[in-house]
Amino acid sequence: MAALIKQDSGRDAELVPGDRGEFTVWVGDRKVAGKSRSGFPADGDLIRAVNAALH
Repeated sequence: MAALIKQDSGRDAELVPGDRGEFTVWVGDRKVAGKSRSGFPADGDLIRAVNAALH
């Protein structure tokens, strides 16, 4: 996902280890996406959420 964010936005993503099975995407102090009971967010949804938070 970090590579996808870099490719789309041109910004580096910092990878921070979390608990087992955790997946959360933050832009600054704002949570913009995360793993839910149904699984990981789709790539397009993740990119849209990051871009919306950046702009």
